[in-house]
Amino acid sequence: MYKVGDKIVYGENGACNVEAVGELSFSGAQPGRKYYTLRPLAGSGTCFVPVDTTLFIRPVISKKEALKFIDSIPSIEPAVCYDNRFNHVDAFYRELFKQHTNEALVSIIKGLRLRMTERKTKSGRIEATAKRAQDMLHGELSIALGIEMKEVEQFITERLNGSRG
Repeated sequence: MYKVGDKIVYGENGACNVEAVGELSFSGAQPGRKYYTLRPLAGSGTCFVPVDTTLFIRPVISKKEALKFIDSIPSIEPAVCYDNRFNHVDAFYRELFKQHTNEALVSIIKGLRLRMTERKTKSGRIEATAKRAQDMLHGELSIALGIEMKEVEQFITERLNGSRG
């Protein structure tokens, strides 16, 4: 069981801070059941998740794991869906999000950027999906590296260019 202050990755909400653990006293909450109160790092709102949930939940990776992962980014292949039907494209990327891995998030980001470059067009839907993947990735890496989310992209670039250790 996680405790207050722990940093976790919860489903497709990404990195979250555990703000409370215990019973909830509002309608919809089951009496006697313990819940995590989670605050997502990216975005807004609060999630109330049963402690015994079967949904995906794991601790944030360590700094050592984050650095090793960043070093592997160049070898991660882009996930590109060449189908033109929006519902098929959405389904393709939804399945990748369900993997709950940083590798899948990078694959999504690379794939969507490639798709927009090849088609020489922008799509609000594709940009929103890429931003969601980037926010989830940067949220976890910011916690692991002890830096602000807005600093993650530069950190990755500098590390991959050999100017940051």
